[in-house]
Amino acid sequence: MPAQPKGEAVALATTGAPRRTKRRLRASALVAATAAAVLALTACGGGSEAKSADGKVELRFAWWGGDKRAQVTQAAIAAFEAENPNIKIKPEYGDWSGYWDKLATQVAANDAPDIIQMDEKYITEYSTRGALLDLSKYKIDTSKLDAAALDAGKSEKGLTGIAAGINAATILANPAVFKAAGVALPDDKTWTWEDFERISAEVTAKSPKGTYGAAAYGTDEASLGVWLRQNGKSLYTDDGKLGFEPSDIAQWWSFLKELSEKKAVPSASEVVEAEAAPLDQSGLATGKNGLAFWWSNQLPALEKAAGGELQILRFPSKTGKAADAKLWYKASQFWSASSRTKHPEETAKFIDFLTNNVKAGEALLADRGVYPNSDVRDAIAPKLAKADVKVVTFIDQIKGELGDAPAAPPKGAGAIQEIVKRYTSEVLFNRLSTDEAGKKAVDEMKSAIS
Repeated sequence: MPAQPKGEAVALATTGAPRRTKRRLRASALVAATAAAVLALTACGGGSEAKSADGKVELRFAWWGGDKRAQVTQAAIAAFEAENPNIKIKPEYGDWSGYWDKLATQVAANDAPDIIQMDEKYITEYSTRGALLDLSKYKIDTSKLDAAALDAGKSEKGLTGIAAGINAATILANPAVFKAAGVALPDDKTWTWEDFERISAEVTAKSPKGTYGAAAYGTDEASLGVWLRQNGKSLYTDDGKLGFEPSDIAQWWSFLKELSEKKAVPSASEVVEAEAAPLDQSGLATGKNGLAFWWSNQLPALEKAAGGELQILRFPSKTGKAADAKLWYKASQFWSASSRTKHPEETAKFIDFLTNNVKAGEALLADRGVYPNSDVRDAIAPKLAKADVKVVTFIDQIKGELGDAPAAPPKGAGAIQEIVKRYTSEVLFNRLSTDEAGKKAVDEMKSAIS
C-alpha cells in the first residue's frame, strides 16, 4: 500500500533559495539565539511600567495577524477595559514574519510584552528558557477547555500557554472543480490514499490544462506529521527527539513523486510557483486544484477568495476508516505571558477574560480558530458566519475519531518547516533520491532540535 500525505504546495531548492526563504531561516535562527540569551539575563523587569499614581496599570499585548484580526482583537480589548477601568491594554501587532524577529529582540533586551500571542513552533523554545510565565499559578479557569488543547500549553515549566483557538488538519475540496470534471466528491469517512490518488488523477485528466485534482503536500511539518501518525510513528517524541527515521520520510516523498508522475498533483515547477502565492491566489481559491491541504480555520478566508463554497474533508487513511486518519485538535495559537511582567495578576486576569468571557468570544468569534471554551463556543454560535459554522461543525464531528495528542514541538522546531520544504523541492526536481533526501533532512532536523 502506498505511503501517505498532508500539506499544501511545496518549496524551494536547497541552493539559490529566494530571499524570502533566507529571511525565514534567519528568523528561526534569531529566535533560537535569543532564547539562549534569555538565560544570561539577570535584571528584573520587562513588560509595562509599574502602577501609576492613580493606581492604573498598562499592559502591552502583542499578536500577529492582518487587519481583521486587529479589528476584532481591539474590540475584545475594549470589552475588557470597560469591565476593568484600572487596566489599560496597549496593542502591539504586525505580520507573521516580522513578529518573531521583533519578539526575539524584545525578549533579549528584557522588554517583552506582558501578553504574547504564541505559536506551537516556538512555545517550547521560549518556555524552556524561562521567558514565559507559568499561568497555572494564577486565577485562570481552564475547566471548559478541551483537554488536548490545554495539555499542548503545558511543559516542565508549567502552563505557559492557553489555547486561543483549536483547529484540525483537513483536506479542503472545491466542488466546482469536481463538477466541471464530472467527478464525484469522495466520501471522507471511507476513502483511502489509493482513492485519493485515483480521484485526483481523474480530476486532472478531465479538467483543462493547468487544473489538477489536488495540490501537492510537503510545505510544512504538519503534513508529514499526519502521515507518520497513520504509520505508527510521530513527528516528535515526548522527550523532544524525532519520532521517525529517514526511511519514513523517504516513503512519504515516494508517494508524492507517484502522485506527480500520475499528474494527480502539479509539476515540480508549478509546485514551487504555488508555494509563493498568497492564500487568495492559491490553487484551491482560484479553481486550479480540486483538493488541497489546509488547517480547518483557514476555510473562511479560502471560501471568500474562491467566491463559492468549499467542503471540509477528513484525511484519507490506510484502512478507509475515519478513526484511522489519526487527526487531533491543534491549538491554533496560545495566550502566553512574559515571565518578567511587573503585573502578573492583571496579565492573568486579561488572559482569563480572553479565554472565558462571552464578551471576548463575541468580539473574537472564530478569528483564531474554534473557540476552545465550550460554553463560550455555544454562546457565540448564533453570531458566527456560515463558513465558521462549517468549521465548528467539522471540529465537533471528528471529536470521537481523534488520535492521541502529538508531543509538543521541542525547542528548535521552528526550523523544521523550512527543512521539509527544501528537501521536498529537491526530491520533486530529482536532484536527490528520496533516500538521500531522507538522510540529509533527518540529519538537519536532529541538529536543529539538539
